[in-house]
Amino acid sequence: MAIAETGRMRIRHLTAEDVGELAAMLADPEVMRHSIRGVLTEEDTRGFISWCIGLYQRCGYGPLALEDKESSGLIGFCGLSPETVAGVEEVHVGYRLAQRFWGKGLATEAVRATVMDGFQTHRLGSVIAIVEPGHPASCRVAEKAGFGSIQRQQFHGRDVLVYRRFAPVHAQR
Repeated sequence: MAIAETGRMRIRHLTAEDVGELAAMLADPEVMRHSIRGVLTEEDTRGFISWCIGLYQRCGYGPLALEDKESSGLIGFCGLSPETVAGVEEVHVGYRLAQRFWGKGLATEAVRATVMDGFQTHRLGSVIAIVEPGHPASCRVAEKAGFGSIQRQQFHGRDVLVYRRFAPVHAQR
């Protein structure tokens, strides 16, 4: 079941059936270069999907599968999750895309859709994006997806930029 759709992708819950495609993507050192977890094994990927399913049950949201409408193949994931930054629990948007999908605007498309779902369905007041300053592509994604209000913070021992996007007034009703 699709949570949302964009022009090029369906956004749906991750399932155990996604382990193979997702594990191949998360084992790619380039894809995982800016991840605090680093490269993941297939077992790690199973654990990640289990964590996502638990978030769906507890919070109603979590990282979601991005599925190509044409091929039905997995593009990657994007979604919301709770994250503690500077001692405050926030809702964070995170994503990873397989390398063959980079540079096509899909990350921005996915971030916009999942964040708007968070505002409209879950009545969130704001969402943050945590980006390493040395990752200009993700900085551009955050900016193109409407994030601003940037602060420098420490996150898991790393210097990061914390972008924030507030819910539009009409989404808070």
